[in-house]
Amino acid sequence: MIRLLSLVALALCAAPSFAAEKMNVLFIVSDDLTNNTLGCYGSKVAKSPNIDKLAAKGVRFDRAYCQFPLCNPSRASFLTGLRPDTTKVYENATQFRKNLPDAQSLGQTFQKGGYYVARVGKLYHYGVPAQIGTDGLDDKPSWMKTINPRGRDKDDEDKDLIFTLNPKAKASARFGGTLSWLASEGKDDEMTDGMIADAVIKQMEANKDKPFFLACGFFRPHTPYVAPKAYFDMYPPDKLELPKVPAGHRDAGPAPAFGSAKPEQEKLTDDLRRKALQAYYASTTFMDAQVGRVLDGLEKLKLADKTIVVFISDHGYHLGEHGLWQKMSLFENSARVPLIVYDPRAKGNGKASARTVELIDLHPTLADLAGLPAPEGKATKLDGVSLKPLLTDPAAKWEKPALTQVSRGTPTATGEPVGKNPWFLGYSVRNERYRYTEWDGGKKGAQLFDYDTDPGELKNIADDAKHADLVKQLKALLPKK
Repeated sequence: MIRLLSLVALALCAAPSFAAEKMNVLFIVSDDLTNNTLGCYGSKVAKSPNIDKLAAKGVRFDRAYCQFPLCNPSRASFLTGLRPDTTKVYENATQFRKNLPDAQSLGQTFQKGGYYVARVGKLYHYGVPAQIGTDGLDDKPSWMKTINPRGRDKDDEDKDLIFTLNPKAKASARFGGTLSWLASEGKDDEMTDGMIADAVIKQMEANKDKPFFLACGFFRPHTPYVAPKAYFDMYPPDKLELPKVPAGHRDAGPAPAFGSAKPEQEKLTDDLRRKALQAYYASTTFMDAQVGRVLDGLEKLKLADKTIVVFISDHGYHLGEHGLWQKMSLFENSARVPLIVYDPRAKGNGKASARTVELIDLHPTLADLAGLPAPEGKATKLDGVSLKPLLTDPAAKWEKPALTQVSRGTPTATGEPVGKNPWFLGYSVRNERYRYTEWDGGKKGAQLFDYDTDPGELKNIADDAKHADLVKQLKALLPKK
């Protein structure tokens, strides 16, 4: 018996060190950010020193995917840990509790665990920029305190200073729904994101002596791409390279794959494309600077050694790849997201993981790292899984693929077809080498891409007989509808 107890003690000493202590959590979300404009994900142009520094300290996930490449469905999904088909949120108008009143959000999990839980800025969906400074579609049970800064960028919008491709659109679509930008005369701390950084630092300072979960939601680089002029000066338009789209690429279809294209974007000249790129890069670097201020605040308050830091975007973004801009596609640019997790105790820190992971995995992961029970039961059981094994060993065996979906047409609030524009879904499954996509259950087309040979997704091999068995295997991973 004594020998058995000794062996158990030795085994516990040899186990990975993830003590169930009350670590703080700083949860940072960027809006509409592509991996392609971050240095840590390979950009040779982007200036993102603060996010790069965080990636070098923590675990960078190179194949992380959102569940729906649109703000409200994605945010409702990762803040609950439930897939869009569970939340039944498919557009930007439905608050998830209308469909799932008993769901337990990430914020609620930490409140139940004895944490102070607050958010600053955009976590659940806001109409950007129209609802900046308001609660948007926030979920009040998720937070004990909420702060909604409103900066000079919103004032510049009201003064009609922002360039937009669609000046005749209604206000909600004129800036947030299409490409628009401004090199502002304002300073960092006058902008909404600068004010968000200030408020987060004050929240950390005010609550440094108790465990906290602070959610920091930046608005940039979401269009309108507004940032101080100094950030625009870092990216001369004539030095920026435009994505190359082969002739006939869109015509090859399937048509729903390109359904996110907007009419006004057809008017883009190369000069305007470069100016849009300049503005997006500038907004990204401005946002990165605010991330740096928050992380510096964590260090100055001597909280860095007991705080888990997560950095994500709600979904990816197109900057001309496939001839598309913005989001709402199932191509890699739109579905893939930056995901960095830094837990000071993790043995995998300083490494990258090539495993396919999903944003719905964040709720169970953070609960696991904090030693809190994840929601259970029919109404609240999570759809994701904990990434803790990959924080210990980023190359650990991991066979779970990632699933992303998107809608086409006009849905009702419950996702039913309406009018003359029938609504349907596209589903895409991604493993470490392939992506397989079906539109309307395959009735409106299918796509298969091999990223080892075709990283730009330019050759659809779904109909190639040589890949019939692979298609069958990947198809079996899609939801049965």
